[in-house]
Amino acid sequence: MVHGHGMESPDGTGPTMLADVKPPFIPEGASGMTVLVEWPPGSPGTPPHRHSGPCFGYVIEGEVRWELEGEPEHVIKAGETFWEPGGDVIHYQNGNASSEVPAKYVVFMMCAPGQPMLTLVDEEELAQRAHLRAPRPSDA
Repeated sequence: MVHGHGMESPDGTGPTMLADVKPPFIPEGASGMTVLVEWPPGSPGTPPHRHSGPCFGYVIEGEVRWELEGEPEHVIKAGETFWEPGGDVIHYQNGNASSEVPAKYVVFMMCAPGQPMLTLVDEEELAQRAHLRAPRPSDA
């Protein structure tokens, strides 16, 4: 049972805290957006991109290959949570980690007003920021 978050119920059932994070910022006047993402087996997901605000998510099915700028890539499995700070941070990978089963997750995003929820990063910027990317497994 989670204490101190107003989630207790008298009979011990009810909500379960999955994640409790304090984002570095929330854009002034942000709107919230909840998105269901479904990737077929082997899908690489969205190309390198960034979000205008923080994102919080939960993997419902399968496994998602996850890589944010400055962090090593890792796999998030069904029942696990993730978050990203948004802003200037590049999100390199969010695709299906399995070539055999689909992956599905729900993500809640805080979007800055007048900005797109997702902005792709071009090859020139990727090259300029390559020093900020964690070593890749194939680099070892």
